[in-house]
Amino acid sequence: MRYEVFVSGMVPVAGPPAPDGGPSQWSTLSHTVIHGPTEALLTDPPITRAQADALIDRVGRLGVPLRYIYLTHAHADHFLTTNYLLRRFPEATVVASAAVLARIARETPEGKISERYAGFFGDALPETPVTVHGSVFPAEGLKVDGEQLFSHEVGHSDTGDTTVLHVPALDLVVAGDVVYNNVHQFVGEGRDGGLDAWHKALDTVAGLRPRVVVASHKDTRRPDLPSDIDETRRYLDEAAAVLERSGDATEFFHGLKARCPDRVNPWAIWLSARRLFES
Repeated sequence: MRYEVFVSGMVPVAGPPAPDGGPSQWSTLSHTVIHGPTEALLTDPPITRAQADALIDRVGRLGVPLRYIYLTHAHADHFLTTNYLLRRFPEATVVASAAVLARIARETPEGKISERYAGFFGDALPETPVTVHGSVFPAEGLKVDGEQLFSHEVGHSDTGDTTVLHVPALDLVVAGDVVYNNVHQFVGEGRDGGLDAWHKALDTVAGLRPRVVVASHKDTRRPDLPSDIDETRRYLDEAAAVLERSGDATEFFHGLKARCPDRVNPWAIWLSARRLFES
């Protein structure tokens, strides 16, 4: 049993410019392939067709049939090209929790892409319909080349109904958006106890005692270490402190950027700020 991590790089978006005048861009996206000699599982397809084409090429080079596509949560940047990938890998089965599948269905009515993401990415997005038809991940786990994989529902992270994938044979957790790797975290859904709930989700990941933790949004210069669990916690604490002292989105942006100056893609702070202070 082996794993490979492929990363889709940042892409420009037609989003509102941040107060510092920096570029509007979407953060990196990680895609993990778990595979043995005869079958493979892929996590979280990307958002644009170009990213999906690159990923299709990389998965194809492994020379192992893709049997499953696993979705950790229902943010569009983690599922939108699922059907696009299935055209290349028609024998693959999509698996996710029942809650994730239900959320995706709600967020893609009649297979349509939301105006928000269409505004951000325009023609770079896949063709509709994009509603995902999948199977519920078995409670007893899923086998890939005889090795058991487990999906854990961890509640709210940067959105609700988040899951992580645990591969005991590799001491690996594919953490979706529960863990971030030196990239500014989306905390736009953090009010009303959301940040506290995220800490509990991190407790679940830490309790699995992984040796490798793959974050969906990662700094490509850094390895995939369990220390990112605590670094994600520290960012949440910084965000909570700034939020308490901020009166508007601009103040929040500048405050969190100042506290976390080395994290990748400050525009993600602005995405969070606009959500936190929307009227």
